[in-house]
Amino acid sequence: MGTRPAAAEATDLERRLNEARAGGRRLFVPYLTAGLPSPQRFVDLLSEMATCADAIEVGIPFSDPVMDGPVITAASTQALEAGIGVDRCFDLIRDARRYAGVPIVAMTYYNPVHRMGVDAFAEALHQAGATGMIVPDLPFEESAALRGELAQRGMALVQMIAPTTPLERAAVLSRGSGGFVYAVSRLGVTGEQATLGGAALAVVVRIRPHTRLPVLLGIGISNGEQAAAAAKVADGVIVGSAIMKRVLNGEPDGAAALAREIRRALDA
Repeated sequence: MGTRPAAAEATDLERRLNEARAGGRRLFVPYLTAGLPSPQRFVDLLSEMATCADAIEVGIPFSDPVMDGPVITAASTQALEAGIGVDRCFDLIRDARRYAGVPIVAMTYYNPVHRMGVDAFAEALHQAGATGMIVPDLPFEESAALRGELAQRGMALVQMIAPTTPLERAAVLSRGSGGFVYAVSRLGVTGEQATLGGAALAVVVRIRPHTRLPVLLGIGISNGEQAAAAAKVADGVIVGSAIMKRVLNGEPDGAAALAREIRRALDA
């Protein structure tokens, strides 16, 4: 089995997830867009989600989210129109962190990081209390500066691996990831799907030999049944669009109920 470079130390995110996995728990990471449905309700909803999650992914809204499908794109647009900029996201993560007993992982695109400066962004995120980042449009070969700044602060940069990622590159990304490895279930943008395809499970199998980190499957997982099926191969799941669809529809209680349904299915 592959390992990370010897100089890399386990981050808090990695330790927490590995401890839960070692106890036989199948991991659950729900996604929320920062500031929705309102700043205070976001904090409340994140705190509620934390009772059944192992970590929470918080999306920092961006105007050109190239990987995101219609639901997450609409959520980003709504948040930006409500004035939820990068600095406000840091404040919201800080507020939520006071009530959430699980790690928070920020998801954003590289443009906001570049504009603020890699070191300044990493420091602000660290001060907010996040434990890691996901940056879908940052190639691994260009990520050394950000990985270094995050590592200095005990934070992880999570790598994403798709079904079409070549085997050699999948190995490099798996070994270079921090916290966990994000296995992408299908090609295309984020969004719900009716069934979980074979490619989703195959990508997890391809990652396994190259990392000791938890492997979490995301993109398209919509309900408890799919989550349980995914977790038969992966160490757990990431669920975003299905949750945010309910938030956008004015049903934050429904989003929380879906999270509880997924937790029950994973624990069954």
